[in-house]
Amino acid sequence: MKTGWWRNAVVYQVYPRSFMDSNGDGIGDLPGLLQRLDYLQWLGVTVIWLCPMFRSPNDDNGYDISDYQDIHPEFGTMADLDRLLEELHRRGMRLVLDLVLNHTSDEHPWFIESRSSRDNPRRNWYVWRDGRNGGPPNNWESIFKGSAWAWDEATGQYYLHLFTRRQPDLNWENPEVRTAMAAMVRWWLDKGVDGFRIDAVTHMKKAPGFPDAPNPQGLEFAPAYGCHMCVPGVLDFVDELARTSFARYDVMTVGEANGVSAAQAVEWVGEDRGRLDMILQFEHWHLWSNQPRVALDVRALKTILTRWQLALAESGWNALYLENHDLPRVLSRWGDTVRYRYESATALAAMYFLMRGTPFIYQGQELGMANTVFTSLDDFRDRFAYNRIERMRAAGMDDADILAEMSLTARDNSRTPMPWNNGPNAGFTTGIPWLAVNPEYPAINVATEREEPRSVLNFYRALIALRTTEPVLAHGRYRLVAKRHPQVYAYLRESEEGRFLVVCNLTAEPATFSHRAFPWQRVKLRLGNYPTPRDEGEWGVLRAFEARVVEVG
Repeated sequence: MKTGWWRNAVVYQVYPRSFMDSNGDGIGDLPGLLQRLDYLQWLGVTVIWLCPMFRSPNDDNGYDISDYQDIHPEFGTMADLDRLLEELHRRGMRLVLDLVLNHTSDEHPWFIESRSSRDNPRRNWYVWRDGRNGGPPNNWESIFKGSAWAWDEATGQYYLHLFTRRQPDLNWENPEVRTAMAAMVRWWLDKGVDGFRIDAVTHMKKAPGFPDAPNPQGLEFAPAYGCHMCVPGVLDFVDELARTSFARYDVMTVGEANGVSAAQAVEWVGEDRGRLDMILQFEHWHLWSNQPRVALDVRALKTILTRWQLALAESGWNALYLENHDLPRVLSRWGDTVRYRYESATALAAMYFLMRGTPFIYQGQELGMANTVFTSLDDFRDRFAYNRIERMRAAGMDDADILAEMSLTARDNSRTPMPWNNGPNAGFTTGIPWLAVNPEYPAINVATEREEPRSVLNFYRALIALRTTEPVLAHGRYRLVAKRHPQVYAYLRESEEGRFLVVCNLTAEPATFSHRAFPWQRVKLRLGNYPTPRDEGEWGVLRAFEARVVEVG
């Protein structure tokens, strides 16, 4: 029976390759994560979301799984995973695995069998089709660009891959696939894992008949999201998986829900639906500009996040996040890394963290990490980056312009090794790191920020403590105030247990703010990133990137 413990959780996402290396090979591993559990417990997080550590050829850094029930040797052994579970549970913490259900690696035994012959019993476990007019079966474009179909010379057919060509899509229409995946999920839950973040869950259903995608621009391969994302019937797959696995355990399930709108969210996470507990929505990604020095549209951000808060206010629950392994660092997009680094990192933190939902922190976010520095196109390690660089070169862009754009947008920005101290390689490894450390690590690191009271790290720790001790900040109603203010994001959290006002200036310019129902004499500053205002005049002006969390009398 589910208890909803995840509503009170604070989730910390670990990208294991970059978190902590225990053996000097330059790659983070499970023993390294075990070494750092004291830090995570000190910080106050209660759930670890562990990115894929399964056996994999690493074409897409672990999101191409060749064995769902084994650990990649670079990360350790199954015994290490068992010890991690034991240590987390001993500390009152939990472990959520990143589960890739839409596709496998082309090295998975299922796919090796599937491509061995057209009459192999596992042929229909993947999506195989004949070509058309000497080319692929349709015009679908891969999310990683190029055709979504790869030719198999041995069997004379194409297979579908929505991501890299080494990530063939499973055929979820086949009940044998669904049965096998549910059995694998139960195997992990019986081992004691506390839940899953489900990768690409909205892509498991494809449009019947695999029609061409609309292509008004006449492209060789057309974006086909409407043909393989949120296709009617995908929730039937989620229903069956929940019924045959998740519903039998007291676990947390989070879907990566590209394409799901706020209006559709309750169908995925409504309490009476019995499907998923939360989804990670993509809508606020649309505000991220690829151009430097483009300011955040604060009003648009308020509109988007408030829409999600209200959509799930009565039935359902939000997953709250700003960063993950697929995004550059938010501080480099919406903050100010030069003049107001601490202020902008903490204002963004307070803004999202105290809404109704479960907050997620991506490793290094709690330090105020910014994008790294790339000096050459050879610095990148991400398959998506390789493909993007190749396309830009083919379009005639010179390498200097490509480097400038990739430095802003590349996923490698968030995958640099975790900076633990100001020693060699930021304390991450005694060897050569798989991806260069961020050059800011001498100042931006765990050891330095733990000792500095006015640090981004200690602000996050205070945020977690405040949310943990004040139930209204976890469960109270959300109400937006100052809706049209161009600089300030402010909202109330209210319940019978109390009332809090969260006020964040998300710009580098001072902003005036007042809410007549709450005169300054009747509020108590519980957390802020500037000294406490002294009088009514100071209470009415928010300094650059100032954040205040006030308890209202």
